[in-house]
Amino acid sequence: MPHRLAGRRLGRASDHRLHMLDNLAVSVLRYEKVRTTEAKAKEVRGRVDHMITLAKRGDLSARRLLISAMPDEPLIIDKLMGELATKYADRASGYTRIVKIGLRLGDAAAIVQIELV
Repeated sequence: MPHRLAGRRLGRASDHRLHMLDNLAVSVLRYEKVRTTEAKAKEVRGRVDHMITLAKRGDLSARRLLISAMPDEPLIIDKLMGELATKYADRASGYTRIVKIGLRLGDAAAIVQIELV
């Protein structure tokens, strides 16, 4: 049993898991709410909060860090740096909310909706 390791494995190889979480974070920022499993939502929450915090800084180095995290998403970066940064200017943290929806029919996995506050 691996002790003191951060993060969930989610039944995937590390490269697949990291790309999946990056794509899920982009989807949360694009659509502002996404339905997914509870474990994935809890993992992606920190990534989304970190991206919004970077966007609130508003300087060139923050923009470059966002571009390196999402290289193919210039519209999402503009949305982060403009609309979302001003929306959350007075909020220190906690930009996402996880709402439990129910159980998935196939395997009874807990389905939640992660959304921007």
